[in-house]
Amino acid sequence: PIIYEEVTNKERNELVSCYRSCLELANAYNLHSIAFCCISTGEFHFPQKKAAEIAIQTVTNFVKTNNRIKVIFNVFKQKDYDIYKQILG
Repeated sequence: PIIYEEVTNKERNELVSCYRSCLELANAYNLHSIAFCCISTGEFHFPQKKAAEIAIQTVTNFVKTNNRIKVIFNVFKQKDYDIYKQILG
């Protein structure tokens, strides 16, 4: 999703769908791991903290029933690293 003003429920759902679709494809192809960058946070202006919360929540829900897949959050900026570290503990 591309954010022009405030994040809407539609845009939140689009980001959830993006992560879920990737996870479902990885599962369908029997992959053992998948890596995600901070989807939609760069040029598309999705707020970093909200995007990280959505990513982590979506992945957490998915791996509860598909726990054989390892998920890596690959971040490029220190701010993103700090956000993910804070949320993940």
